[in-house]
Amino acid sequence: MRKKVFYTELAYVLGLIIMAFSAAFMEKADFGLSMIVAPAYIIHLKVVESLPWFSFGVAEYCFQGALILLTMIIMRRFKVTYLFSFVTALLYGTLLDAAMLLISPLSEAGLALRILYCVFGILLCSFAVSLFFHTYLSPEAYELIVKELGGKYGRLHKIKIGYDILSLLVSVALSFVFFGFGVFKGISWGTLVCALSNGFCIVGFTKLLESRFVFKNKFAIAKYFE
Repeated sequence: MRKKVFYTELAYVLGLIIMAFSAAFMEKADFGLSMIVAPAYIIHLKVVESLPWFSFGVAEYCFQGALILLTMIIMRRFKVTYLFSFVTALLYGTLLDAAMLLISPLSEAGLALRILYCVFGILLCSFAVSLFFHTYLSPEAYELIVKELGGKYGRLHKIKIGYDILSLLVSVALSFVFFGFGVFKGISWGTLVCALSNGFCIVGFTKLLESRFVFKNKFAIAKYFE
């Protein structure tokens, strides 16, 4: 079967949109979010009590902005791709708020329906990550900091695992500090299922995409994102 061309710029746009709906559906299910986005969500839950405009999307790009600053401090340098990464965070945060608004009319009644939302959100997340693997455009801060630290210190896989664990610990700590000891906000069994299944699903979606498409750049601007 002849493979069709899939432009990497389109993979970036679709990845952002799908990732936004992934987080929106998992938030709708209320069984916990990905451990990566949980800290920003918990901050949103606390701050929105005083500032109604501080949405989940706003919390996302504020938190990611802080991560990018931390990356610059650790790496002791500034790269243009860091700025593009923040643009990605802004776009994602805006799309996330739009996605949450669009699915807000969906019913929340019934355990089965909430489980369906959660599973659908996890699958969307994996598919979005697979799309991001096929684009040169700057990733979100979560992927950026792991990539940069991996390039500096090596052992990318271990750094990724360490960052995921740290994100989970930060989420638990923020939940306890903001809402009381023993209270878990934004993290639950859905978080665990997402963590355990994400890798397998990403590999599966990647194989599916690469069996059907050849990824090519439409525009000659990849050098600006190195």
